[in-house]
Amino acid sequence: MTTAKRTMRDIPTDVETPAWIVDFGLLEENLKKLRAVQDAAGCTIILALKGFAMWPAAGLVRKYLSGVAASSPHEAQLGKDEFKGVVHSYAPAYSDADFREILAWSDHVVFNSFSQWDRLRPIAEAEGKHVKYGIRLNPEHREVEVALYDPCAPRSRLGSPRSAFDGRRIDSGLSGLHFHNLCELGSDALERTVASVEARFAPFLEQAEWVNFGGGHHITREDYDVDRLVRVVQAFKKRWGVEVFLEPGEAIAIGTGVLVSTVLDILDNGGPLAILDTSATAHMPDTLEMPYRPDIVGAGLPGEYDHDYRLGGLTCLAGDVIGDYSFDRPLAIGDKLTFLDMSHYTMVKTSNFNGVRLPSICSHDPATGNITVHRRFGYESYRDRLG
Repeated sequence: MTTAKRTMRDIPTDVETPAWIVDFGLLEENLKKLRAVQDAAGCTIILALKGFAMWPAAGLVRKYLSGVAASSPHEAQLGKDEFKGVVHSYAPAYSDADFREILAWSDHVVFNSFSQWDRLRPIAEAEGKHVKYGIRLNPEHREVEVALYDPCAPRSRLGSPRSAFDGRRIDSGLSGLHFHNLCELGSDALERTVASVEARFAPFLEQAEWVNFGGGHHITREDYDVDRLVRVVQAFKKRWGVEVFLEPGEAIAIGTGVLVSTVLDILDNGGPLAILDTSATAHMPDTLEMPYRPDIVGAGLPGEYDHDYRLGGLTCLAGDVIGDYSFDRPLAIGDKLTFLDMSHYTMVKTSNFNGVRLPSICSHDPATGNITVHRRFGYESYRDRLG
């Protein structure tokens, strides 16, 4: 008899709300897939902390991946302290102080421009002799539809276009290249991007020792073409003789966790409204920025079930609206609602707007059935941000 595959809908929600619950069993499934891809392709896959930085999961991540990608000194230190592996750091610009700090924690540091490299090279040569340095290129090849998330949008500040490489070399203190132009995309998009990079930057690929393919690879999504990814990476390595890194964030945590909330009030203003103890703007800002409509266990599109509601957060921002949903029964004060796929780009992007309490950070161990509360936020976490 076969056992049904576990999903986020199987995560127990018996916690004080609001709360994130990451299922370590589902997380491990993703990590196993990524490790298998890494081994088949002969590349190195590292966790992008900008998407998922829940360090209580570091021990599990370390079993399968060998490091992290960081975008700030704090992320780099967290990577080295908790995740223990290699740290690849990149930021659009570094202050002298941040650069010195990031050198202490990083194994690879990528510059956004040659001017940054020229300005900071004396510090690098004096203090970061163990670090390998690279330049982020802009492939000038667009795959992302939403401009907010498109590193190759017109006048993008992310990466140097081909014209900036004129008269420069990669083998003069630099050893690698980095590109990133994907967001929640498949290996077909990567294949097209690689072709564009090779067409524009071939002379510099010949000089490089390593190339970081960035993130945005939805490797653990059910319909992702893993075989194509493996072929693309293997062929690239063979053509250029380089080490290849990938740094997905979302692919590591996708489908692994939920945000549990409680209905605080029901009212009507041209239609039924429910106010929750969570917030779009403070707790899940991508629902407003992307924008997108998160799925809720037991809920459907407006009109799909008999009872429609507009769900809103508890801040005073007029636009703190999560979306319109329908349910098969009327909602009541005290009902719990479970938002799906809330592990990635949620905990890392929250705010304390209005002094709203952040959701607790929890994990679920499917082997024992236990839910562990790793952090419950109180007044001090709000106060200490501000003085």
